[in-house]
Amino acid sequence: MTNDSQKARLSELVKELAVIHEKVTLASGRESDFYVDMRRATLHHEAAPLIGHVMLDLLEESGFAPGEDYVAVGGLTMGADPVAAAMMHAASSRGLDLDAFVVRKAAKDHGMKRRIEGPDVVGKRVVVLEDTSTTGGSPLEAATALREAGAEVVAVGVIVDRATGAKERIEAEGFPYFYALGLEDLDLA
Repeated sequence: MTNDSQKARLSELVKELAVIHEKVTLASGRESDFYVDMRRATLHHEAAPLIGHVMLDLLEESGFAPGEDYVAVGGLTMGADPVAAAMMHAASSRGLDLDAFVVRKAAKDHGMKRRIEGPDVVGKRVVVLEDTSTTGGSPLEAATALREAGAEVVAVGVIVDRATGAKERIEAEGFPYFYALGLEDLDLA
């Protein structure tokens, strides 16, 4: 399957599985006439592998090669977790080394008291992920935690961009921002 056909199939699956047409209040506090419940796609047997490949291709086509320009992916739990796992598995299927990590909302108060779980990110180039973003708050929170932990954040990637300011806010903070699907891909524009 080529990237174009993978992206087209992913778009169909997200529309079918994750787009809910009703008035909702988003995590940002904004109201919307639709909700994109990406966990319905990121945890789906067909959509998850597509997400991994589409996101890898998106970053590579944008000049970020896995294993060269970045060595790990992840973001704020829980939206980023299945996206990072999908990318890690897609990379492995291509013979590429790519680790995943999880950024907790706060450091644990016991055990190792870590905020970033998974392989060590100190001194490593990483990409912050999110399933969908409205304001960019979650990816920026993850990026801050990663920088504090000693990682170099090279980009932010999301599956669905809602066209509500996340891109502008994240780019204003100095991070390249990439998304696989826009509202037009989901017949929401």
